[in-house]
Amino acid sequence: MASRNPTTWMWDQAYDLLQEAERLHRQFFRLSASAHACPVWEPPADVYEDDDELIAVIALPGVRADRVQVTLEGDALVVRAESRIPRPARAGGVRQLEIPYGRFERVIKLPAGRLEPVARDLVDGCLVLRLRKLD
Repeated sequence: MASRNPTTWMWDQAYDLLQEAERLHRQFFRLSASAHACPVWEPPADVYEDDDELIAVIALPGVRADRVQVTLEGDALVVRAESRIPRPARAGGVRQLEIPYGRFERVIKLPAGRLEPVARDLVDGCLVLRLRKLD
């Protein structure tokens, strides 16, 4: 195995950590650039692709499928909705709150070419979107 320059390795690690910090910052409670002045969060997403289709999996804990709006806007897949804080069974204060709530929007850049939505399912708290490649 070739030895690596420790300085280069250190800067690579620092860059990776900064990228992750930026992603987490975008994911939780940033102000929207839209007309809405309420906090917005960005759910995590995984995107898979093969020769025939693209599959996007977006984590949406506690969000009902009928409340999610999915659109193709130019070269992006846009997922919007609002997650609401569930009402506790009994009156009391919040002891811990880690799951993000409120309006959210996730924009996923798409590869070049035409895509057609073919399936939309909510599976184990994740929205699974399948888009067929037309070109």
